[in-house]
Amino acid sequence: MTPYAPPVRDFRFVLEELLDHGSLTLPCFDEIGPELIEAILEEAARLAGEVWAPLNHSGDREGVTLQAGRVTTPAGFVEAYHAYTEGGWNGIGVSEEWGGQGLPEVVASAVQEMLHGANMALGLCPMLTAGAIEALSQHGCDKLKALYLARLVSGEWTGTMNLTEPQAGSDLSQVRTRAVPCEASEGDYYRLTGQKIYITWGEHDMAENIVHFVLARTPDAPQGNKGISLFLVPKFLVNDDGSLGERNDVVCASIEHKLGIHASPTCTLSFGEKEGAIGYLVGELGRGLNHMFTMMNEARHKVGVEGIGVAERACQQALAYARERVQGRSSKARGGDACTIADHLDVRRMLLSMRARTDALRTLALFCAAQMDQARHAADDETRRRAQGRVDILIPVVKAFSTDQAVDIASLGIQVHGGMGFIEETGAAQLLRDARIAPIYEGTNGIQALDLAGRKLQRDGGAALCALIDEVEATAAALSDDASLNVLGDNLAAGATDLRAAMAIVLEEGGDADTGPDAVQAYATPFLSLAGHVLCAWQMGRAALVAQAALEAGQGDAAFYRAKLAGADFALRHWLPVGRAQRAVIEAGTTTLLDFTPTGH
Repeated sequence: MTPYAPPVRDFRFVLEELLDHGSLTLPCFDEIGPELIEAILEEAARLAGEVWAPLNHSGDREGVTLQAGRVTTPAGFVEAYHAYTEGGWNGIGVSEEWGGQGLPEVVASAVQEMLHGANMALGLCPMLTAGAIEALSQHGCDKLKALYLARLVSGEWTGTMNLTEPQAGSDLSQVRTRAVPCEASEGDYYRLTGQKIYITWGEHDMAENIVHFVLARTPDAPQGNKGISLFLVPKFLVNDDGSLGERNDVVCASIEHKLGIHASPTCTLSFGEKEGAIGYLVGELGRGLNHMFTMMNEARHKVGVEGIGVAERACQQALAYARERVQGRSSKARGGDACTIADHLDVRRMLLSMRARTDALRTLALFCAAQMDQARHAADDETRRRAQGRVDILIPVVKAFSTDQAVDIASLGIQVHGGMGFIEETGAAQLLRDARIAPIYEGTNGIQALDLAGRKLQRDGGAALCALIDEVEATAAALSDDASLNVLGDNLAAGATDLRAAMAIVLEEGGDADTGPDAVQAYATPFLSLAGHVLCAWQMGRAALVAQAALEAGQGDAAFYRAKLAGADFALRHWLPVGRAQRAVIEAGTTTLLDFTPTGH
């Protein structure tokens, strides 16, 4: 089992050299310096590598147990979670107003990747709490904030999202859970009855209280999305002084037996088996879905980062195995001594593909996080508006493209191991099993693609994406001006051209009142794939420019920068062409799909 080594040097390359610590220039971060960020990364790496990572395999083997409605987590998980909360990690990206450390989102995202690379199952718990914090801080009343927010920020209490139900799936308009207002003499709360499924960390023994955010309907609510409201339902009721009261009427009825993330309890929660679970309205009646999307958008970026963390661990494990496994002879050693499989060019292709893609995905995700910082904290409205436009475009790409790629990277990791990769003891199989949920989490990747090609692109006529493509073309021009990088520039420019052409098709056909919905459905996934390839290649092009300049200046760490150039070369000349083929898929039109009738043959 290969130990996990958090890639601190790679994070520093992105934050310091590609992003130039831009988030630290914002007024609210003026007391934070690069030295502090470096120290934070190093300490997070220690927690991830030494405390969380050793529990990844054992937690997978042991799993969670459910007895009498109570979930017990694997050995060591409670202590590992407490090491996390006691170190203040749960609130690093939360505003100081709510008891957090107020660090930039780009730093919080880097820390999150390390934790998910170390132990994805454990990392899911604070990831859901982060969404709960965001929803409550933005939409909760003062009383709810006073009672719940500080404990959620500290991690003493954890949070969940309760959306779907057995009959609803992704169509939340079908939610049936009921919330009946109590008599005025009882108090300002509701009693909820119903069942929610697939609730990540819905019951566990790591925190003294769990705060559920639940979508439900009041008795007179209209059908459809406009009838859904959001309610806060604690596992234990909270007294006015902040102390815990009696157990609420919500129980874990079962836990799912899953392909992966065995150490993360995925629960069916039953509300109101007795007198009804007490819940408190969050935000406005009938706007629950809007409020819940505050949590969803927060979580979607984090799911993309989660996938990148697993991809990084798969890279490390595959490389370590390839450098140790002796098999066959290389072309240079033909007839001589046996070599490790790392000497075989086909294995090198797989290793470089895994590494280049993981680096590209990480850079795009952190670029998106830096734009979140700008959207939240920039001094002027125009900068915030422009940054938010980028975030809106990038989040579905980061979520869907990163998680799709992570599954493929983890699968390649098994392939590098050969037959040993299919054996659980090596740990390679677990990474694939764990990663496979990420393309489904927080709205399947098909939903992310529809969000990009339908809602986001159509809303502004492609203006935000056009602005990003302008920057892609500027990077391509800079590469073309460098004699040693001009081939990369040509390839990147061609990718930008393909993305513009595909965008024009999606906008034209998707905007048609009659055929638009079908066109968006047909084009959405290949369009997101094309966008992901081009935007990731753009980031690798930027990395190539920085690495080349560093080598020419003799800055030291030459091996690191040469590796960055190798990764950029692979991304732009070997990987980008795969994505560019999606333009042809879009240009093929919708006829084949419209004419196809699913049958049993």
